Amino acid sequence: MAKIAINLATGTFQQEDIIVGIDLGTTNSLVAYVHPETRQPAAINDLGRGILVPSVVHFPADGSGPLVGNEAKEFLLTEPARTIYSVKRLLGKSYKDLGAHATGLGYKVIDDNAEGLVKVRAGDRFFSPIELSADILRELRHRAEHALKTPVRRAVITVPAYFNDSQRQATRDAGRLAGLDVLRIVNEPTAAALAYGIGLDPAEAKTVAVYDLGGGTFDISILRLHEGIFEVLSTNGDTYLGGDDFDRAIGQHWQATAGLPASFGTVPALQQQLRLAAEMAKRYLSQHDDFTTHLTDAAGQNFPVTLTKAGFNALIRPLVQRTIDACRQAVADAFGVSGFSLLVSGSDEARSGSSQHPTPNTEHQTPNTEHPTPNTEHLSTEHQAPGIEPKLNAVLLVGGSTRVPLVYEMVSEFFGQPADNSLNPDEVVALGAAIQADILAGNRRDVLLLDVTPLTLGLEVLGGLLDPIIPRNSKIPTRAGRQYTTSVDGQINLKIAVYQGERDQVAQNRKLGEFVLTGIPAMPAGLPKVEVNFLLNADGILQVEAVELRSNTRQSVEIKPQYGLTDAQVEQMLLDSMLNAKADVAARLLIEARTAAEQLVYQVENFGRRNAAHLTETEKTATAAQVAALKTALAGPERDPILKAMDELDELTKPYAERVMDIAIKDAMTGKKL
Repeated sequence: MAKIAINLATGTFQQEDIIVGIDLGTTNSLVAYVHPETRQPAAINDLGRGILVPSVVHFPADGSGPLVGNEAKEFLLTEPARTIYSVKRLLGKSYKDLGAHATGLGYKVIDDNAEGLVKVRAGDRFFSPIELSADILRELRHRAEHALKTPVRRAVITVPAYFNDSQRQATRDAGRLAGLDVLRIVNEPTAAALAYGIGLDPAEAKTVAVYDLGGGTFDISILRLHEGIFEVLSTNGDTYLGGDDFDRAIGQHWQATAGLPASFGTVPALQQQLRLAAEMAKRYLSQHDDFTTHLTDAAGQNFPVTLTKAGFNALIRPLVQRTIDACRQAVADAFGVSGFSLLVSGSDEARSGSSQHPTPNTEHQTPNTEHPTPNTEHLSTEHQAPGIEPKLNAVLLVGGSTRVPLVYEMVSEFFGQPADNSLNPDEVVALGAAIQADILAGNRRDVLLLDVTPLTLGLEVLGGLLDPIIPRNSKIPTRAGRQYTTSVDGQINLKIAVYQGERDQVAQNRKLGEFVLTGIPAMPAGLPKVEVNFLLNADGILQVEAVELRSNTRQSVEIKPQYGLTDAQVEQMLLDSMLNAKADVAARLLIEARTAAEQLVYQVENFGRRNAAHLTETEKTATAAQVAALKTALAGPERDPILKAMDELDELTKPYAERVMDIAIKDAMTGKKL
């Protein structure tokens, strides 16, 4: 007898499994789905708490579970060091990537002198941006399950078109940690075009520009839609430019003109008060001409601050102009012309930027055959579509920051036509993601979906971890690559071990094959550049090539990644990855922490030996004690004590390193004139 599921909340027949669309935003996040009867996308408002969920996570001092959304936002002023916001800006980035931005947050971002992903400290606990994003996604999942009265296990998640591989993989990992099978990572411009109803008619042929300015990221994409296929002609943008920067410009203006004490730039609670007041001014001046409020310091003294719309426009015009410059480059990339203004650079197949992977070498093995250590440089390709008629049918506005009148004016002026802001800019991306989810569910037959690879393909790196090269659900044929380096001085061989699967550790995945790149010139660790390329053809046959760029030493092998795997085995591998997601991520984070800590110990001890003459006995003793403390933490099973000891060792030794650097510079410049 057949079974029919009925949603008791709505009285409608329930789909076997709902796939939701999620917009994981810098400032706000939301989840949407396609209604099974009306076939229209709708954002979910669970229990009337609002559609938008602030992307804020708070960790109470008592160690209880995190608070997410509006409940967490209340602690931005009272407990800023335990309240994390704008985590999307940290996804897939190292401390060096953040630069000066790392010190402008109310919470502490750890500088561990590594190229790995940043870590955030909340009290005595440490979190990666992946874990924090997973907390937000888990809240969205729970809201969807409560509203729809059905389990939600699968999702489509959107990312800025300008996100690089590392940022996309971090987003996918966050979804997995939240208990979601992430079927597709979709570019926000593509989702927005779907929400506007563009591309759903197979007979439609249009070229559109999607201008997406959110709280923390900006990208511009030019899409060509024909016969149900979305082609990204070009994309450009900045993953550290958005409404948050408008707020920062206002805050800096007040600090310079309103006589605010220096504490508003150094004390976390006062920093947050200034930031929130600036955000309030931005929103108010989008509708009015003048804004006035007051700020209160720790002593209770009030400081009035004001801003006019004209003043606000003058402050943010350089920031908006940066977006226009990106649009101009995107147009040139898309159409091969420079006189007209359009935008797009990089797609799912052609992303720019650098990709950092936290797998530094710390294992002193024989310098013959080692697993590759990822280099911080990332392969990039350019995607252009010359010869296409430079004509735009529409300019679509996406992201809450496009509500600022100056943004609308400058965008419309640049593109020579009124920008389309008819849809809610906060909801449009999530609605488009829901439509994409509906397509993946097989409910829309009029949109073409290309063949995809069913499981992730990657290679083994230090610590026995899988470094994904081609994520599952990537359309084929496809080509992807990454640069790696050696981990031991004098290393002349590099083992390339290829795996297929969804688990973080290679031991839980299926090994497809391996080969050894031999004849690498003996160089110091980190100096060789080994480029590994995966080419997956339409038949599912994988060609893997490794080449050392400085010597042009190369080796390749042909692998059939799906050989011997039945559909049931593929399904079981996906199920295992979901059931073990939390344990897998915890194991990966512990391995990464240990690897980074061992490297830090090696660097500090090496530094101490080389520069003993410049260190006092007290400094040597303190450093030795802190190194011993870190080694003790390394022997334990927990990650947080390791990260805490690393942070303390870094804080202790940083002044030594700066002093030695000054001495080295002074010695180098002796006798020279500038």
